Amino acid sequence: MALVLPVNGIAPTIPASCKLLPTATVVGDVVFGEECSVWFNAVVRGDVNQIRIGNRVNIQDNAVIHCTYQKFATTLGNNVSVGHNAIVHGCTLHDNVLIGMGAIVMDGCTVESNSIVAAGSVVTQNTHIPAGEIWGGIPARKIKAISPELQKGEIERIAQNYLMYSSWFDAPTHP
Repeated sequence: MALVLPVNGIAPTIPASCKLLPTATVVGDVVFGEECSVWFNAVVRGDVNQIRIGNRVNIQDNAVIHCTYQKFATTLGNNVSVGHNAIVHGCTLHDNVLIGMGAIVMDGCTVESNSIVAAGSVVTQNTHIPAGEIWGGIPARKIKAISPELQKGEIERIAQNYLMYSSWFDAPTHP
C-alpha cells in the first residue's frame, strides 16, 4: 500500500480517480488533479513547500517530486509524464510535458507546454524551456523543435499509455 502522510497538519488531496501504487509515497501539501498515477517507489514530498499536480499526470517508478523551503513550489500541468528515476524540484512544468528517465529539472525552471526533457539531462536552475522544444544534455540545451508527429507519438502516447497501465492494477488510490 502507498504511504500517504500529513506534514504539520496538512494532508495530501488525492481524488478517487488517482492511482497510487504500492510503495509510492505522498506527503504534505500536495494536491492532485484527476486520473493521476504515482508508481512504485516514487516520492511526492510536499513537506517544505506546496506541490500542485494537474490532471492525467504520471510519476513513474523511483521519481522524486520535491520543492524548496520558502523559495520554490512545484507545479505540474496536465498530461505530464515524469520518467523513471527523474527528479523534478522546485519548478513549473506546463501541460503536455515529458521528462525523460533519469532527467533532473532544478529549482526555478519553467518547461513550457509540448516540450520534452531528454533522458539523463540536467536542466540547471532558473532555465526557461520554451514551448514545443526538446532539450537534452548536461547542462541541458535546445536540441530541436518538436514536430507534430513527435508530440503525438511521444508526449501524448506516453501520457495515454500510463492511464491504461494504471487501470491494470487494483491498488486503492490511497489508505
